[in-house]
Amino acid sequence: MKTPIYILSGFLGAGKTTLLRNILEQEKEKGRKVAVLMNELGEVSIDSHAVDEETPLKELLNGCVCCTIQGQLESQLQELIHLHSLDVIYIEATGVAHPIEVVDACMSPILVEHVNVEGVISLVDAKRWKNRKELSPQLQSLLIEQVKHADVILLNKVDDISEAKQGQLAFEIQQLNPYGKLLFTTFAKINIDDIQVFERKTREVHEDAHVHQKLHLKTFVYKFTRPVDLDQFEDWLRVMPDNIFRIKGYLRFTHSDSLFLFQYSYGMPIYMKELVKIPTNLVFIGENLPIEEIREALHKLESE
Repeated sequence: MKTPIYILSGFLGAGKTTLLRNILEQEKEKGRKVAVLMNELGEVSIDSHAVDEETPLKELLNGCVCCTIQGQLESQLQELIHLHSLDVIYIEATGVAHPIEVVDACMSPILVEHVNVEGVISLVDAKRWKNRKELSPQLQSLLIEQVKHADVILLNKVDDISEAKQGQLAFEIQQLNPYGKLLFTTFAKINIDDIQVFERKTREVHEDAHVHQKLHLKTFVYKFTRPVDLDQFEDWLRVMPDNIFRIKGYLRFTHSDSLFLFQYSYGMPIYMKELVKIPTNLVFIGENLPIEEIREALHKLESE
């Protein structure tokens, strides 16, 4: 049984910690075992007081899981899973985190047997969104990305703007992300059923493919059973769908007895020899992934 992970995304001051506190109260009422992982850019934790002592908590400080401390996230998640019998894990990302990068950090080939990213919940400060043109182009782009790649968008602090402006902002957000579920909130008050109910179809166990029918960002795990030809694998990489953002994992090739760590990002494949024995799984991350197409192509590579 995999432990579900929910990622709380949103720009600085949008209300992520308040949302987390609201979620934890409702999870406690339901009697569910919850763990929290909080990421802070600074050297000191600011918001850990929002998590009570009974809730397992891991803090990643002085960096962002998107880039500098991905390895720490993997080890902390492993520890949470192995030390506790959990119903769910919530990750509060930094305010400058990109949702795809956080999902990527969670989907370690070593962890995919034990966890599954169920959804990205992004908070948007209504007033900041309305005035986003005052921010630098880089920060404007980040705000847009946090909206585009969310499964649930909470337009928070709507009491600060008029109803007419609320409608305008909702239209802008839905134009960017027509797939996401948009909710208006004040003080990040939500019913957790509104952020957790996604239709999910699980295929045969040996394929380990979880297709999220309503999730925007999807993940897919392919388990190799034999080595493949390197040239044929690279031929497939050149023609694979554009909506695959990341690939990472381990596989073997027919020309070598070695195990290879494989990573693909922004069109660049990387291969590194590994000395340890690790299951040959490849993790795919993208939007509306063509699961069947990917699976059939890789299965064909194994058969040739």
